[in-house]
Amino acid sequence: MKWTDITAIAEALVDKYPNLDPTAIRFTDLHNWVVTLEGFDDDHKRGGEKILEAIQQAWIDEAQ
Repeated sequence: MKWTDITAIAEALVDKYPNLDPTAIRFTDLHNWVVTLEGFDDDHKRGGEKILEAIQQAWIDEAQ
């Protein structure tokens, strides 16, 4: 899984953290959760703010 796999990351986050409210998370926490997902194998430094925003929005959409 790479940073650009926004939907796959969001689905994995919903599965791994079903009780978290994705609207109330910090990007530092989100970054850490993404890089520890099973199957994630991208450069940890590439997860910038724009990608994290996209992941957060996809997570919000998936959680609904």
